[in-house]
Parts: sequence; structure tokens; C-alpha cells
Amino acid sequence: MRLKKAYGLKRPKLRQSWNKYNLYNLSRAEPPNTFTRTFFQQKWSAKSTARAYHGETVKEKHWQRMFRRRLRSVVPMDHNQLARSDGFEQAEGRGSGLEPHPDNKPRPFPKTPYMNMTFAPLERRLDTAIFRAMFASSTRQARQFVVHGDVKVNGKEMIYPGYLLNPGDMFQVEPDRVMFATGALKDARERRAGRKARQKSQASAVKSQDILSSDSESAPTTEDPSVTSTANEASSDSNKETLQSLLSQAKNLLTTPSSASNLSGKRKQDLRAFQRLLKRTLSRGRNQGIFPQKDTTLTDSLDAQLQELTQKLNLNPAPPADEKIDPRDLGPETLTPENSSLLRKALTEARENPIDVTKPYATPWRPRPYMSAFAFIPRYLEVHHRICSAVYLRHPVARPGLGEVPTPFGNDVNGLSFNWYLRRR
Repeated sequence: MRLKKAYGLKRPKLRQSWNKYNLYNLSRAEPPNTFTRTFFQQKWSAKSTARAYHGETVKEKHWQRMFRRRLRSVVPMDHNQLARSDGFEQAEGRGSGLEPHPDNKPRPFPKTPYMNMTFAPLERRLDTAIFRAMFASSTRQARQFVVHGDVKVNGKEMIYPGYLLNPGDMFQVEPDRVMFATGALKDARERRAGRKARQKSQASAVKSQDILSSDSESAPTTEDPSVTSTANEASSDSNKETLQSLLSQAKNLLTTPSSASNLSGKRKQDLRAFQRLLKRTLSRGRNQGIFPQKDTTLTDSLDAQLQELTQKLNLNPAPPADEKIDPRDLGPETLTPENSSLLRKALTEARENPIDVTKPYATPWRPRPYMSAFAFIPRYLEVHHRICSAVYLRHPVARPGLGEVPTPFGNDVNGLSFNWYLRRR
């Protein structure tokens, strides 16, 4: 749902958000009109436009206290030239009419965008740093994460979004919150499946609680053989449930529109062949001893897991690679190299990116649409996306040709904003 006040289309205001309407406003943004306005009007409109993007949740009085007229900048030096000479050749031949070689002429540095550093103090805020590190889809969402206690700074929980980071501070966000913020939203079918799963889990919890209460009232004196047999049957069905989950994942990949559109024709054929192999395996049941009574299929190593599963399915080794055999001539218990690699990929995806309808985001996880335009990390942050943590290395600076504060505005808008606040200090 679009917030008309935040992402209006008639009078667009750019925001720190991955919203598709904000991306549309960003694509059609134009420089402000300066021909028919006074200098005061130009400064006020530039300040209003820039403040809608930089620190929209920060009060104006608070920002005026944070504003600094000193803009951080650096001038990089050529370390190779400094190592070759000590500067004496600068005076060599002076007054003799000698001209330096064209290759030795100093190249002019590009201009330094000092005005793009106007809103650099806001980059120290915790909610802004979380958004810059791609842990949230907007600064408003990052602020919500902080207030709800899902963010830690240097190992301690921080609930203040306006906390100013210092160089060397490390902040972490809960991985589930990051996956929810950066992952695709559920469609109607996935939301329905999630509701059914929650209802089923609640019903099972109530049932187990009733059983425990009844058992506490009347404790059995002898061991019940029916309970033991039921436990053995449950353990014997673990392998069958694993294969059924693989079969359902392959089916979901083929039936989900978002996933099926990204699959090639060859990939779809391989998935259908894998489905047929699993169906034939499941149809044999326990008659051939495929699912023993006591066993553990899943192991930590993927290679051991694949070998263990292959042995339990009583699959014959694949034929040599140089031997040409029609796939239709292979028996139902032969594992081809293609099916072997497909089974390995399915086991890897099932372990690293499983399908879980109870999650608040779409599973298997996939990136949120329209986020590629905002997928960048500033230089002053060091981000580790696997553990959802980042380090604030240093304060952003301006260097020739680059201002490290990400901004959609140019020097003209930021310069007018700087002059507006410079007058009021």
C-alpha cells in the first residue's frame, strides 16, 4: 500500500526508501526552477527538497544543532610520485625556458563536491547507517527495528534510533528482520498457507498440553508397548518425510510463477525427472527395506548426506561418462549424473534456503523487487551480510570527484541548502 503523504506523485518528494513509487519519483526528478525565484526562495525550496530525503524523521531544531559548517574532505596524493622524488625537480630548469615533457605534466584533479557533504552529520545516526548497510528497506523501517530492540551496538541492545556512531562501532541486526526487510513479500497463496500452518501449530500445542495434563493426573505404572511402537514408526518415517519435502520443494519451484519464470527449459526438465525419480522411490515403500526402523538421514556434511541417501535408496552407480546410454533404458534404481547433481543442489537449497510457510516473508527467500537501484554500500561502512553486522569505519569525507554521502541531488541543491543553514548559525 502506498503512503500518499510520503510517496506522492503530483508533488514528489524523494525519500530514503526502496519503494517503487519512490524509485519512479527518482527517475523523473528534475533540477529546481531558479529563473523566476529570488535567492531566498531558491534556498528555501532546496532546503525543503533535501530535508525530505536526508533525515525526514529528524526534527528541524535537532538538525540545526547537528549542522556543522566545517566540511570534511581529503586530497589524495600519488604515492608512486612521492616515492620517486623529493620535490627538487620542481625547481629544475626554472627561468631557462625549458618545458616539461608532455607525459610529466601534472594532470588536473577533478572538482571536489564539497556541498554534497552538507548532511554528513546525519550519516552517523544509527537508523541511517542501518539503511545504508542494506539491513532495512527504508529509514522508517530501520527506526522501527531499533525501537523494537532488534539492533545491538558493540554487543549491547540499543533502542535509540538517533544514537551517533563513532569510528569503530559495530552494529548488528536480527537476521530474520533483515530477511523480512530485504526479501519479497508473500502472495495470497503463501499467506493462506502460513495461516493454516499457524492454526495447525496452535491446535497441536493445545492438544499436547491436554495430553500432558491428563498424564500428570494418572501416571502409568508399566511401560505401554503401543507407545514404544508408535515412537519407532515415527522414527522410521523420517527418511520418507525428507524425500516428500524434497518432492514438494521441486513442485513449488515449478508451480510458483516468480520461480518458474527464472528457470530455463533444461532446468524444468531436470526438475520433472527428479520428481519422477522421487515418486518411484516413495512408491516402493518399506517393502524393500528402504526406510529402516532406526536411522538418521540428515548429517552435517553434504557429501556424506548424499552418499547416505543414495545407499538407502538402493541406487545403482551411474554408467561411465564415455558410454552413451539412452536415459529411458536406465532402470528405476539407477542414479544418473544429472540426477545426482540435481539431488545435490536440492539438498543444498533445502538446507540453506528452505521453504517455511511460517516465515513472514516469501520462501525460498528471494530479493525484494526494485531494490537493484539502491543496492550499494558507502565507503565508510564495512558490511558482512552473512551475519547481518556492519562496522562504522570513519566519518564520510569528500574527495576529488566523489562525495561519500549518498545523495540524489547535485551541488546546486546541496549548496543552496548549506547557505540556508549557514545563515542561521
